[in-house]
Amino acid sequence: MDIDLLAKMVKEAILDHDSVTLPGVGCFVAEMMPSTFSDKGYTINPPYRRLYFSPKQGSDTFLVDLYARDNEEVDAEMAARILTEFLADMKDVLKVKKTVVFPGLGRLRATRENHFFFVADEDLDIYPEGLGLEPLSLKTHVETPEEVATAVAGLAELIAEPEPESVQVGNDVEEVKVEGKEPAHEPDQIPEPVHGTVPMPVREIWSRKWVRVALIVLGGLLALLLVIVLLSRIAPGLMDPLLYSREDLRILRY
Repeated sequence: MDIDLLAKMVKEAILDHDSVTLPGVGCFVAEMMPSTFSDKGYTINPPYRRLYFSPKQGSDTFLVDLYARDNEEVDAEMAARILTEFLADMKDVLKVKKTVVFPGLGRLRATRENHFFFVADEDLDIYPEGLGLEPLSLKTHVETPEEVATAVAGLAELIAEPEPESVQVGNDVEEVKVEGKEPAHEPDQIPEPVHGTVPMPVREIWSRKWVRVALIVLGGLLALLLVIVLLSRIAPGLMDPLLYSREDLRILRY
């Protein structure tokens, strides 16, 4: 029996059980941990199993059974004696050196008062059901300065519109000339408008006014959206009160 074999047996047993007893020392306990938030609430981490050490003795014989199963010439009674003696020696070493490394699991450590605790390896995985689960980021694409400049330039072009070159208003006729365009036709006489109708030039004027108003409103909304996106990049926490309720904010801070 050596520490490598003991660590291998503990990991094999803990995959199928919630606790594994080390006779005379304590027991390893696996506990399910729920999903958590990180990165100021913008990342959801998947659930996992946490491994820690408890000084309380359990009543299971998983390690004894594993050792006897892997060594056909050793019965359960002899396996229990070998395991108990090895763990007693390990406990004495732990009290002196304060650290015993379990390869593939972590480190069993002792305080100055010889209280034992366990520090698991960062890459320890004892949750086979969670294979493939990855942290989920709630952040959107981060715009580069070039992308922001391009978006602002496009917004400016969308809002901008050439002004009419001249507007001539007569008693009954309004003529609009746009730069670079000539009127489609110039009749010698324009008939009097029929009662209840609007001359075509007036309709065009109102149509252009509504288009301009719509473009201004759209430009304002796009500018507001751009400001919100920039604020969320510069100070993510500043937008949290607008995006989450008080209960959600308490959960995120937790």
